[in-house]
Amino acid sequence: MSSTVSPRSAVVVGAGVAGLSTAWFLLQEGVKVTVVDRRHVAAGASWGNAGWLSPALAVPLPEPSALRVGLKAFSSTSPVRVPLSADPALARFLGRFIRNCTHRRWQVALQALTVLNQQALDAYDLLAHGGVADTTWQDDPFLIAFAGESQRESMLSEIDHIRSGGMTVDFDLLDGEATRTREPALSGRVRAGILLRGQRSIDPPRFLASLHKAVVQAGGRVLEGDAVTGVDDTGDGVRVDLVDGTTETADVAVLAAGGWISPLARKFGVRTPVQAGRGYSFSMPTEGLPSAPTYLPGQRVVFTPLDGRVRVSGIMEFAAPDRPLNRRSIDTIVAAATPMLGEVDWSRRSDEWVGPRPCTVDGLPLVGRTESERVFVCGGHGMWGIAHGPLTGKLLTQQILSGRAPAELAALSPLR
Repeated sequence: MSSTVSPRSAVVVGAGVAGLSTAWFLLQEGVKVTVVDRRHVAAGASWGNAGWLSPALAVPLPEPSALRVGLKAFSSTSPVRVPLSADPALARFLGRFIRNCTHRRWQVALQALTVLNQQALDAYDLLAHGGVADTTWQDDPFLIAFAGESQRESMLSEIDHIRSGGMTVDFDLLDGEATRTREPALSGRVRAGILLRGQRSIDPPRFLASLHKAVVQAGGRVLEGDAVTGVDDTGDGVRVDLVDGTTETADVAVLAAGGWISPLARKFGVRTPVQAGRGYSFSMPTEGLPSAPTYLPGQRVVFTPLDGRVRVSGIMEFAAPDRPLNRRSIDTIVAAATPMLGEVDWSRRSDEWVGPRPCTVDGLPLVGRTESERVFVCGGHGMWGIAHGPLTGKLLTQQILSGRAPAELAALSPLR
């Protein structure tokens, strides 16, 4: 395939929000698309996340405050966790991650994310107008609750940086009483709050099921339960080898495999590693829990009311993507949230889940072409894949078809 000729076919590796969004936008342009996933649709980080489409909160993960966590990351009670038996690859990742935890580098990364934040919700609107059902679940104001005003000052400082980059952030400051009045499930330990407007939240399983259906209805093939063992540029296309011994061929390939991107992308010059930052969640009955999207930054716990239940999410655990669920991480979420709430019967939880958020050392996703003109990457979104996945899929589609990277992707090059 010449770089001046638009591809007619594509294989997308990964059926999470980034992969399915890319597939959907490619299909709208007449490209024949096959999506391949090692397990099933949304099996990685997409299914059990908090479902917050919150551009006003989307900041780079390697922030200066992360340096203060230090050895606390090795504590079994910390919301940021690193296993004591860290392997050499994880140790190298953490070393590079820490070097990015400076104010200057955080601001540079924030500028790049702000460009995405300004357009993220518009991409969801495009999906909705294109027939993807269950795109926006609710747009109630988000409540951010703090144990004291000093904690809130840190969040307000982040918001100031976001606004200085041109992002509109609409919010009200609440005292403790007003915060608790707005959300009676919160306990007397809550002394300050922020009411954040203009954000949205979705039910991730319903949304991914709808996006999957839309991809199939548009003519896409989705192959589940078939891991990719290798991707090759054949000179006139790509060959994607599957674990069952079969092969898929196309003009281009898109690597959107979340926490499993690096082994596939490395041979194409992608040196920025993608490390799983595993997030945990579970479902609870609504009794005693927030009735609107609520975030406890000091505890790093998020509550998302869904259809008749509340999803409770938290933890950033740097570990291998395939490690089994660590029940102590669920206990950590419960222990952190309990003092900030009233009476809650945590024994009623269900749907306990862990998913590997694909994190990069600089907090920016990898979106764009590799050293091969036929192999592209769309991943490494960290905590913000559900918010940025549709937009980066749209922008990558533009690059694949035109051969030119949109300006929004300049800082996200997989070859940086």
